[in-house]
Amino acid sequence: MELFITLLIILVSLVLNIPIALSLIAGTAYYFFFSTVPNTILIQRMVEGAVSFPLLAILFFITTGNLMNYTGITSRLLEFAQLLTRHMTGGLAKVNVLLSTLMGGLSGSNIADAAMQSKILVPTMERKGYDKGFATALTAATSLITPILPPGIALILFGFIGNVSVGDLFIAGIVPGLMLALLILIFAHYSSKHRNFETSNKQPAARPKEIASGFKHVILALLLPIIIIGGLRIGVFGPSEAGAIAVLYALFLGLIIYRETKLPQLVQALLDSAQTTAVIVLIISGASAFSWILINEQVPQQLTEFVVHYINSTFMFFAVAAVFLLIAGMIVEGNVLIMILTPLFMPILPTYDIDPVHFGIFFIFTVSVGTITPPIGTILFTTSSITGVHIEKLIKEILPFYFILFLAIIIIAYIPEISLWLPNLLSG
Repeated sequence: MELFITLLIILVSLVLNIPIALSLIAGTAYYFFFSTVPNTILIQRMVEGAVSFPLLAILFFITTGNLMNYTGITSRLLEFAQLLTRHMTGGLAKVNVLLSTLMGGLSGSNIADAAMQSKILVPTMERKGYDKGFATALTAATSLITPILPPGIALILFGFIGNVSVGDLFIAGIVPGLMLALLILIFAHYSSKHRNFETSNKQPAARPKEIASGFKHVILALLLPIIIIGGLRIGVFGPSEAGAIAVLYALFLGLIIYRETKLPQLVQALLDSAQTTAVIVLIISGASAFSWILINEQVPQQLTEFVVHYINSTFMFFAVAAVFLLIAGMIVEGNVLIMILTPLFMPILPTYDIDPVHFGIFFIFTVSVGTITPPIGTILFTTSSITGVHIEKLIKEILPFYFILFLAIIIIAYIPEISLWLPNLLSG
């Protein structure tokens, strides 16, 4: 009974638009205060959930992403992407996809990516004749590339909670992330051609000398994910140390190489990082206590027995899991779902002989689709509020992207090699 009321409190709180962290804490507090479990365990679980060395990686990579916008890295990546696509139909639409792909390997946060491109790219696309609703929808969709590309914050969370190698998850996300970028690029091309976006007055293709010159300005930024993945792979450092190195590298580029970072900008980047990290850590604290409740009530064991009894194949398991995660992602923010549901799913995976790295990429991408889906849709409402596009128009424009995203989910789920080929190649 206590568990049922706990769930009810959390769901009602979310419907009332109470912050997710407070909703989780309110529900778990009821359980501890009105059950036979000692109240002190609530504080213990919240503190233990937040005080963890691997979680420092989240702080560092969030800081790295914020520093990107103040060090000149973002503007240089944007210029390079424009150079590559200036002669193409729908050039700026393709810039949108390329910038998300490039920034995804640097910032690690899809919300940060969506907010940045909504401020910078959407107004530029509108001036070039793009429909603002389409530009906003494209920005929201391309931000979903970020969670599965290293060093995605969601990858770190899943690895930490599920006791899965973060280094393997980083490598496993590369091919699915590039695949998704390719699918959206194809759609952006045909949409631009059909709707007459940037189909005339295109500039000449960049000459090899121009591309080499542009690449010279971004090569140091593009080395960052290579340094991170390489260091993790050969065991030089762990995820937290990699995050610290990423921060130092971003500061090195901004203060010494590009020399565009001023003290007020540096302070603002650090303040933004502290605020974002504080929210995430508070959510982790609440989710940690809630996960303890689920384990104490033997929910994972009961769920495993139920699933194994009614689902007798890996194919059906992925189908049911996809539907469940898509619906859950429409209601609850993706990182919260990772923290709550990962302990429930992990015991089930051995039954169906599913690699946890493969499942992690599938899990993270599937719940991330919920960020552009009503009624919660954090990225949906973030992009809408920044660009000023009415939410009804944005949903209409984003509908075709759902087919691409669902196709990507199916490919990732049923072709495990998409996720596991690169980790197996590098480990073998």
